[in-house]
Amino acid sequence: MARLPRLSMAGYAHHLIQRGNNRQAIFASDADRRTMLDLLTEHAKQWNVAVHAYVLMDNHFHLLATPSTDDGLAKMMQAVGRRYVRYFNDRQKRTGTLWEGRFKSSLIQSERYLLACMAYIDLNPVRAAVVAQPGDYLWSSYANHVGQRQEPWLTPHPLYWELGNTPFAREIAYANLVQSGIASVQQTALTDATLRGWALGEPEFVADLQKRTPRRVSKTTAGRPPLAAK
Repeated sequence: MARLPRLSMAGYAHHLIQRGNNRQAIFASDADRRTMLDLLTEHAKQWNVAVHAYVLMDNHFHLLATPSTDDGLAKMMQAVGRRYVRYFNDRQKRTGTLWEGRFKSSLIQSERYLLACMAYIDLNPVRAAVVAQPGDYLWSSYANHVGQRQEPWLTPHPLYWELGNTPFAREIAYANLVQSGIASVQQTALTDATLRGWALGEPEFVADLQKRTPRRVSKTTAGRPPLAAK
């Protein structure tokens, strides 16, 4: 069965995962992580992609981003991926592929899942038992969201702005949100939708999306789709 084209639509938030081939490390040093952030900064600007959150783990990374064009995410990730592989292979004296195929992504309903996705990303190092607290990990967007560090290349989503009327209020509210964690059902939904390439949201949201694209946006039963009611 031919794989589906990527589901990517301008103006919607997307959760992305890029993994190393066979789960191998894609970062060998802090210099590698810094290079990745520099490349994301450059190409997010080039392709008009607003990046809201990120985490760089040893063998994969996550992004939460909103493109301004339908192909902006793919263009950005293609440019970042090609340049980073050349950089990493040169430093490690290696050849060949680094990535586990193309990146995985899910278009998400912001009102339902965006803040949960931000927390999901920033809590990744805690779930992996790399650190005890999200603020202890240097290579995520958590410090930016709680006012411990400024990363101008990140673009706050409007829903983050709605957490409070002042920067301090927003930072405290987000820290409390992350401290509370996210429900296991949300965590599973975010992971599964991203790995499978489906849209994630309430039925009405998904149905509306389906009207905007010929590409299937959610899992359906095998066989031909039912005829629309007349």
